[in-house]
This record gives sequence, structure tokens and C-alpha cells, in this order.
Amino acid sequence: MFFDFGAGEIFGLAILAIFLVGPDRLPRLAVDAAKLVKKVRRLATNATSELRENLGPGFENLQPSDLNPKSFVKKHISNVLDEEDSPKIKPKIDPDLL
Repeated sequence: MFFDFGAGEIFGLAILAIFLVGPDRLPRLAVDAAKLVKKVRRLATNATSELRENLGPGFENLQPSDLNPKSFVKKHISNVLDEEDSPKIKPKIDPDLL
């Protein structure tokens, strides 16, 4: 899970919610919370797709985790190092120099 809650913590939060909100309003609160999570998820997906569109070619496989500067730099440095390790064109040796 995202916040690393165990079964005991979730059960405790459910009991606390029943006392604070009341058993009659708790289902409505759960539905509203689910709608909020769905809306936030949709906004994040839309923002990521707009960012991919605006950045242009080369960023088709952009993930939200790539926006962390540390992982972004690591990814691009490893791409550059991989390109240097495997040259596409083999250098030709001039026979006159031998």
C-alpha cells in the first residue's frame, strides 16, 4: 500500500471513523472519498499525457517517476553511456597509416 498501513491500523481507523462520523454518514463519506481519489487519479493521468504531448518526440515513454530529477538524470546518463559503448559505425583504418 502507499502509506504502508497494516490490518490493525486500517481496523483502528475504521473504528475511529465510525465514532467521529457516525455509522449513518460513513457510507456517504466513503463514496465521496472514492470519487475524490478517482478525480485525482484522472487529473494526474491527464497531466502526464499533456506533458508527453508538449515535450514532443523522445518522451513517449515518460513516467511520473521519471520527473524526479535524480532518476531523470540517471536515466539520460545511462542512455548516453550505452550509446557510447555500442558505436553504430565501425571506424575504418587507413591502410597507409599502418
